[in-house]
Amino acid sequence: MRSKFNSSDWHEAVAGIVAGSDHKSIAQALVSAIGLVVHHEGTCLLAIHSDARPDVVHHTLEPAGRKHYLERYLAGPYLLDPLYQLALRAKKPGLYRFRDQLPDRFRASEYYKQYCERTHLLDEMDYLLPVSRNSTLVLVIGKRTRLFGKSELLRLQLIEPLVRAALQRVWKDRASSAGHPATDDRVHRRLTECFDQFGASVLTEREKQISQLLLRGYSSKSIARELNIAPGTVMVHKRNVFSKLGISSQYELFSLLIAALESGSPQPRRRQ
Repeated sequence: MRSKFNSSDWHEAVAGIVAGSDHKSIAQALVSAIGLVVHHEGTCLLAIHSDARPDVVHHTLEPAGRKHYLERYLAGPYLLDPLYQLALRAKKPGLYRFRDQLPDRFRASEYYKQYCERTHLLDEMDYLLPVSRNSTLVLVIGKRTRLFGKSELLRLQLIEPLVRAALQRVWKDRASSAGHPATDDRVHRRLTECFDQFGASVLTEREKQISQLLLRGYSSKSIARELNIAPGTVMVHKRNVFSKLGISSQYELFSLLIAALESGSPQPRRRQ
């Protein structure tokens, strides 16, 4: 492991971060440095805001991956992302493994199938850095062929201070850039209100809560713990939700939500 940090390539990479003159060059130098520490198959640097949609600061995704993972993701489904939820918390880790803090049925959720599984990421490590009262920078480092090994996880932990310092510089330059447009919260507000009120015309408040947790990948047992009610009560509410919405599966529930987000109306409507 020590040889990784003793190499001339590593020191040149660190020098590239120090010499970076703008947020784009700093981000690119940081990604290059991380690539010398661990093997990965893609990175994405997102700014996640409590009052606006996430926006992409830097990425190394191919065009198809960008269209699928970023453009579709930013159209509304980010509201179901566990990483997005984590970034909004007051207390959050500086570095964490995506697979370690997921709802118990997340991999069976339609969000996972539609927006995670299709990226072919097998493993993911994320750096999180609060940079303002409303914003957190998140650097996603993904693997598609195998899991991160113990030595790789240790190296990622060792370079966390460097990553944090580089991300601070990225944010400072980006925030002060005259060519960078101010964050527009109108679309986010519309999407959030639509999600929060999804099915409100036919569902009770408790049923709305349960449908939101189902969409985020929680099982009936974990929903019961989250809401401090009996699992049997959750099942009754779930049957009521499906009956009132005229659906019979999680897939249909997810499809109704996506259609609602696209139309901007929380009233569930089946896709034509």
